[in-house]
Amino acid sequence: MALKASQKSLQKWTKQKWDYLSKGDKGKPKSKRGRYLPKSVRESLTPAQKAYENRKKRRATKAGKQRASYSKSVRRKMRGK
Repeated sequence: MALKASQKSLQKWTKQKWDYLSKGDKGKPKSKRGRYLPKSVRESLTPAQKAYENRKKRRATKAGKQRASYSKSVRRKMRGK
């Protein structure tokens, strides 16, 4: 039986090993957590980029938004370019 597009997408997403940028974010309340990114992107960011992304996400969450836009450098890395 062939997989549906949504099932293929979920398989691909799972293989990317997503996690939070900061190690301690799993135990924090959602309002205090930072970015959730694939392993390849997390490892390629500098400490300054990680801090910026976490600040950006936490600021958006505090403002009541569910999503915060990614910076250009992270977007590029997410696309694999």
